[in-house]
Amino acid sequence: MSKPDIGGGRFGARIRGEWMLEPRIHFLNHGSFGATPRRVLAAAAAWQERAEAQPIRFMTRELPPLLRGAASELAVFVGAQPDNLVFVDNATSGINAVLRSLELKRGDRVVTTTHVYAAVRNALAYVCERAGARLVEVEIPFPVENLTDPLEALDRALRPGARLAVLDHVTSATALVLPIDEMVDLCRDHGVPVLVDGAHAPGMLDLNLEQLGADWYTGNAHKWMFAAKGCAFLWASPERWQTLKPLTISHVTEGIGAFDWPGTRDFSNWLSVTEALAFYEELGEDDVRTHNRELVIWAGKMLAEAWHTTLPCPESMIGSMISLESPLDMPPTKEAADQLHDRLWDEFRVEVPVYSFGGRTWIRISAQVYNQKYQYQVLAEALKP
Repeated sequence: MSKPDIGGGRFGARIRGEWMLEPRIHFLNHGSFGATPRRVLAAAAAWQERAEAQPIRFMTRELPPLLRGAASELAVFVGAQPDNLVFVDNATSGINAVLRSLELKRGDRVVTTTHVYAAVRNALAYVCERAGARLVEVEIPFPVENLTDPLEALDRALRPGARLAVLDHVTSATALVLPIDEMVDLCRDHGVPVLVDGAHAPGMLDLNLEQLGADWYTGNAHKWMFAAKGCAFLWASPERWQTLKPLTISHVTEGIGAFDWPGTRDFSNWLSVTEALAFYEELGEDDVRTHNRELVIWAGKMLAEAWHTTLPCPESMIGSMISLESPLDMPPTKEAADQLHDRLWDEFRVEVPVYSFGGRTWIRISAQVYNQKYQYQVLAEALKP
């Protein structure tokens, strides 16, 4: 099985120097926090220097149009109207902003899935407890055999009384690309507003937020589209902006201006998103997404064969990550997962997340343009039964 070479030899070892990753490590976990290219970090530093050259002028006169310009470029990339998109620090912040803007009532049901990100589950539990609402987690089996299972499970949960649905576009621990278009359609058919957690989607998947039909969508730019850490966005449909508030109430209290100015902060990570977009587009949007997907499918199949297991989902549900069951006989606990993670790093310099989910232990691999085939083979040999 040969390595995908969608980039025509431009990817892998030839491009790794664009990042500050330590030499001789096998960084197979781009999904957790991303990895910011040197040129984006340099752009962020340049914005910091410009701000400090004359802070009053920059913050009061230069920043507002610059920020809107950067947001507009990001909006085009994700298929959104600029007036419907604002920057936030991360997808979790976007989720919290929406949840805290809603007026849930006692007896309301909030629907999510068993694959919900842990931080989002905590936020949902918090707002539901305060309002006396009930959080319902729709069971989606994992491994999953087809796209029908998530849709049927969601359809059953969206019975009368559901007040909100919070759905992942790409799940975190299990790395599933869920059929979000069909899931959003189901929510609309039931008259249930839907918030999409797209933390992993920008840069991994081709997005058109205006066509998707969700009420709110939040995603990270610092994961798969190369932005500096702390750069994410929140999109809302026009009718939802009337009640949407940021987590920090500052001088501006309504609309996009309330998000653009949360108070004094370092805006360089938001402004440098234009450099991240330029880098992504120079590499080739289709080339990056296709290369990463084909590489992770190749690696997943290779690991599954080495570890005597199978892929956990159809290939149509794979983006740039995949989770495979650990071949080791080990208890499915967080402690055991942490020990395995540390062993892989300490002994083999392999960085991968190890999770306990559904009574099993899973190892999630990512594929980014700086990764190489042999790195996944190191992981295969490290745990070969």
